[in-house]
Amino acid sequence: MNSRELANSICDTLRRHGHEALLVGGCVRDLLLKREPADYDVTTDATPECVLHLFPDSVGVGAQFGVVLVLRDTAKVEVATFRSDVGYSDGRHPDRVVYSKTPQEDVARRDFTINGLLMRHDTGEVLDYVGGQEDLHARLVRAIGDPERRFTEDKLRMLRAIRFAARFGYAIEPATFAAIQGHAPEIHVVSPERVREELTKLLTEGAARRGFELLNDSGLLQQLLPEISAMKGVPQPPEFHPEGDVWIHTRLMLEGLPAGVSPSLAWGVLLHDVGKPPTFRPASATGDRIRFDGHAEVGVKMATAICHRLRFPNDDTLQILALVANHMKFKDVGQMRKSTLKRFVRLPAFPEHLELHRLDCLSSHGRLEAYQALKHFLAETPAEQVSPPRLLTGVDLQDMGYVPGPHFQRMLTALEDAQLEGQLQTKDQAILFIRKNYPRPGNGR
Repeated sequence: MNSRELANSICDTLRRHGHEALLVGGCVRDLLLKREPADYDVTTDATPECVLHLFPDSVGVGAQFGVVLVLRDTAKVEVATFRSDVGYSDGRHPDRVVYSKTPQEDVARRDFTINGLLMRHDTGEVLDYVGGQEDLHARLVRAIGDPERRFTEDKLRMLRAIRFAARFGYAIEPATFAAIQGHAPEIHVVSPERVREELTKLLTEGAARRGFELLNDSGLLQQLLPEISAMKGVPQPPEFHPEGDVWIHTRLMLEGLPAGVSPSLAWGVLLHDVGKPPTFRPASATGDRIRFDGHAEVGVKMATAICHRLRFPNDDTLQILALVANHMKFKDVGQMRKSTLKRFVRLPAFPEHLELHRLDCLSSHGRLEAYQALKHFLAETPAEQVSPPRLLTGVDLQDMGYVPGPHFQRMLTALEDAQLEGQLQTKDQAILFIRKNYPRPGNGR
């Protein structure tokens, strides 16, 4: 059973028991736009207790707000009781809810008109009490009712407005956008995790450039990512960056991110040059051209702070930082020793590094020599040559009479270098290499 079938089944069951039940929200919007909904939501006059009783395979995920999650097989559908929200003292959650009897009251407390549409599951009839269909045709994101009130209630709605406008290529209705600009400094009441989640969706839904331009115009970028806002107006050497300043370059790279791109690559693209503004030195100071000496290293420190601030999981943080740290190494590919090159392409999730480099080049000078060389190298070099099994271990060195110590790592690294350069293929050759280059057992020197 898929989510649509489950939603239809839920509506049928609720109606058989004398309740109103309608599809609501994003699924209705997407169906009208001929898009496949990511999930389905049902709204009903049945109380959460009634829903839990009718559907034993359900759980009260937000029962205090009237929300029950119904699970069946791999499908899941949220069922929400008609309600009116009373007070939002924390700027994110209602202080209490009052159950309503009509769907009109329920949609009046929702965020945007295009998300406030209702549909009868069996006939496809659309119930529109907020002008959502008109705004779909006009390609507008408009707050339901008073935008000031909608954003006072829930500050996260500001980011959601930006994301919907970017994803669908819509404009934000002027009064709604003005309200976002006015309330932008209040976005900090939203938890870092929810902010990160919305920004990640903005980066990975296929309209990242438009999304970040709207963030900038709304004032939210300066509030949430001042390090990115600082890129504006920072010039770059025209011989390498004819496109313009760091902000222009970053937006061009964001434009190249397709829908469904991995979050770590998307964030790596956004942050790869975050160290440029603080390391900028004009040609008058360097004597030749604009330089950003050490910007990758500075960028890693700044990206670390951003990832911690937004509470990224450790694995995501490590990959994002690796993308920032290594993006300048591609310029040296043509001069790398075989051992260095093989270690480089062995970086975890190396295809993300390679794709960031491709976008970096296409958004600046356009030269893809290093990219093409690496693609050729990876296609022509067997995996066992890139990452061959170790010829010797620390135990082997001890068996040869060497005393363990920090020098073991130097010895094994030198041995692997020779192996990666193609100088050694067998364990016997490795033993001879060690005895020749480290002739005095006991000190490893």
